[in-house]
Amino acid sequence: MPPPPPQDKDDKTISDGRYRNKQRCLTLCSRGVTARYRHLLEDLRTLMPHHKKESKLDPGNEGMGSAVNSIAEMRGCNSVLFLECRKRMDAYMWLGHTSTNKGPSAKFHITNIHTMDELKMTGNCMKGSRPILSFDESFDRISHLQLLKELFVNVFGVPRGHPKSKPFVDRVMAFYYADNKIWVRHYQIMEEQPTNALEKQLSKKQAGQDKATSLVEIGPRFVLNPIRIFRGSFGGQTLFQNPDFVSPNEIRAQEGKRKGQVYVGRKENEKKRKIHKESIVVPEDPLASVFK
Repeated sequence: MPPPPPQDKDDKTISDGRYRNKQRCLTLCSRGVTARYRHLLEDLRTLMPHHKKESKLDPGNEGMGSAVNSIAEMRGCNSVLFLECRKRMDAYMWLGHTSTNKGPSAKFHITNIHTMDELKMTGNCMKGSRPILSFDESFDRISHLQLLKELFVNVFGVPRGHPKSKPFVDRVMAFYYADNKIWVRHYQIMEEQPTNALEKQLSKKQAGQDKATSLVEIGPRFVLNPIRIFRGSFGGQTLFQNPDFVSPNEIRAQEGKRKGQVYVGRKENEKKRKIHKESIVVPEDPLASVFK
C-alpha cells in the first residue's frame, strides 16, 4: 500500500484535529412558548452540537436583552439564538453576538414553520455532523444580507474539531432570499452507487463521476422575515429596518375591522329593509264592503 501524500503545513483547510474555533451558541426561548415553537427549537439544537441549552427565560424587571447577555456571559457563549413568543401566536427569532464587541444582532419574524416530526421526510443524517451552509447570490449582492450571512455562519456553522461533532459532512443547510424573506431548508447529501455498468456509464457521462449525488430534505423548514438589525447585542443603533414588514397585530386588527365593516353593512341593510316594509301601504279597496 503506498504511503499517503505529504500534507502542506501552510494549507489551512487541512485539520490537525485540534479544537481552535471555540464557538458556543446559547439557545433558549421565552416563557409561554407554544409546543410548535418548542419543537422547532429542539430540532435546531439537534442540528447544532455546539449549542448550550438554557431553560425558559423570564427576564422580569431586568429586561430581555440584559438577561440574555448576562446568561451568555456566564455560560461562556459568544453567540445567541433566542426564540421569543408573544400572545402564544407570534414567534420572533433573535440572532446575535455577545462576545467582547457585543454585536451585531438581528430580529426576525418566523412563519411557515414545519418541524422534523411533522414533515415525515425520508432524509436522514448523522447526529453531530457538520453542515454545508449554502447561500444564494443575493447574500453577496445585498448589503444587509451580507451581515446576516455572517450571523448565520457563526450560529449554524459547526466548528471544526468540536468535541460533540462528527468529522463528516453529509447535510446541507440552505438559505434562499425570495419575496424579501429568507427561506431556510435542510437537506441530506445522498450518494447512490450504480447497480450495473449501464447506470455507471450514464452517471459518469452526465455528472462526471460514478456516484449519483442527490439531495433529500430532512427538515425543519421555516421562513425568516427580517425586521431590524442592531449594532449592539439585543439593542443599540439600528443598522437596517425592513420597510415592508407589517406587524401581525396590525394584520389582525385590519382583519377585525374588515369583519366589523361586514357586520355594519348587514345591519344597515336590515334597517333599510324594515323602513321599506313600513313605507309600503296597501290602498283601500272601494268594493271590499259590497257583499257584506
